[in-house]
Amino acid sequence: MRKYLLSAVAVAAVVAGTSAAHADAAAAKKWIDQEFQPSVLTKDEQMAEMAWFIEAAEPFRGMEINVLSEGIPTHSYESEVLTKAFEDITGIKVNHQILGEGEVVQAVQTQMQTKRNLYDAYVNDSDLIGTHSRLQLAYNLSDWMEGEGKDVTNPGLDLGDFMGTQFTTGPDGDLYQLPDQQFANLYWFRKDWFDRPDLQEAFKAKYGYDLGVPVNWSAYEDIAEFFSNDVEEIDGVRIYGHMDYGKRAPDLGWRMTDAWLSMAGAGSKGEPNGIPIDEWGIRMEEGSCNPVGASVSRGGAANGPAAVYAIRKWDEWLRNYAPPGAASFDFYQSLPALSQGNVAQQIFWYTAFTADMVKPNSEGNNTVDAEGNPLWRMAPSPHGPYWEEGQKVGYQDVGSWTILKSTPVDRAKAAWLYAQFVVSKTVDTKKSHVGLTFIRDSTVNHESFTERASKLGGLVEFYRSPDRVAWSPTGINVPDYPKLAQIWWQQIGDVNSGAFTPQEAMDRLAEEMDVTMARMQAADEQANVYGGCGPRLNEPKDAAYWYANGGAKPPLDNEKPQGKTVNYDDLVARWASQ
Repeated sequence: MRKYLLSAVAVAAVVAGTSAAHADAAAAKKWIDQEFQPSVLTKDEQMAEMAWFIEAAEPFRGMEINVLSEGIPTHSYESEVLTKAFEDITGIKVNHQILGEGEVVQAVQTQMQTKRNLYDAYVNDSDLIGTHSRLQLAYNLSDWMEGEGKDVTNPGLDLGDFMGTQFTTGPDGDLYQLPDQQFANLYWFRKDWFDRPDLQEAFKAKYGYDLGVPVNWSAYEDIAEFFSNDVEEIDGVRIYGHMDYGKRAPDLGWRMTDAWLSMAGAGSKGEPNGIPIDEWGIRMEEGSCNPVGASVSRGGAANGPAAVYAIRKWDEWLRNYAPPGAASFDFYQSLPALSQGNVAQQIFWYTAFTADMVKPNSEGNNTVDAEGNPLWRMAPSPHGPYWEEGQKVGYQDVGSWTILKSTPVDRAKAAWLYAQFVVSKTVDTKKSHVGLTFIRDSTVNHESFTERASKLGGLVEFYRSPDRVAWSPTGINVPDYPKLAQIWWQQIGDVNSGAFTPQEAMDRLAEEMDVTMARMQAADEQANVYGGCGPRLNEPKDAAYWYANGGAKPPLDNEKPQGKTVNYDDLVARWASQ
């Protein structure tokens, strides 16, 4: 904080400068007073930080830049509110466009391939860290902040305050992306229904254990069956025990690559991602940067028993326990659908949608009471029968500012200023209250979130607990995310349509990933496209060899062990005590 107190002189200097700078300072004060509260900084400290932005932005006054992100409440706030504040304060106009996540990835890929500057910056998932660190087509931010971008790097950025920079750091130890929003994939359930004595009694009578937060997939399936087929109706409303989506679209791909296979138990032990087999089923030996295959025959696990089990359960549960029409929903349709109030639980729920789930009854949200208290809670997702202690437990998205080298330096500098502005301590606490996608420790621990915690269904408790670090994004085993990600949704979509069985679809997916990685290998060997860290595929061997030698796990005789649950209040008490 001292850097801001000591730089109060800078505020006076800016205000005493040009009339434009004086107007900028007045605009900053207005935004601080009227919009950027609460904050972890005092108003004087906020003004000092904005004084730095005013001065650093002076060479770019009047410039118009273009940035791109996906459509979640956090980015809507940036696009609709923070762009106006930034322009008022710095004189730089930002066109902050919002598209679907698949379209964002496509735009990043197109700019990387064509070297044409489509956008000056992207909020691009840290899932691409393996891509950016290999292809070297994005600015290395560690080098940038010490070199070309030093004059536009906020001295109060405080990288140590960010929770997700370990996920945006390459194998070389350098930062390639700056976190802008972060959310975990957790379990969601109607606590008011789970707490009903009559339902607790009926569940235990049928299944022999307590109705509670499922620890394993067996319990999740039992609960889904119970609410869909036994309870059927609550307060005159037909209810369902499960929610998901299945539309054949790009978001079906990340429905699976966002750790679904590893939640079932397909990967290896190791955090933040399995070593040597990650959550995509791709094998890369420890200490190496060269993936060696995704197929079981090459030492991977994308078509192994655990992966096939994971896809089969997704398909079965979607057909048997979800509301009618869910199979044709996409990501953006399925998650807000919970607000209708007819679903008991969801195994795969992103906390990015907390903002939608805490809206009042008056806005059509049937999962809060008349006082706005949530009737639901979030908890860790259960794991499948192939999962072992020490494996990845779930996925965490870290949407991060990424600037490609095809962006001219002056435009990159202006975009870097905007990126830092929307994650600055001046702005971040208020932005987090709007979008509820925490990126800073100081923000999640701010007293305003202590006061609001009871209204957020466990979000604050989760992000204040040490457990949060166990949820991680896609890691560095994936050599080229845009090229490989598009394979997933097309193959998984063929399961939902009934064209292929889960085994057939995963065999095709694993083979196509290997074929694509073989092309990457050739490009890397011939032209060093991946900096020597492209794939180097293993020669195929029998599955039995890899089952016995650290590859995919062999099939289990029993894929549905006894269901196991835990009491939610006990779980939260454990979080609070850590």
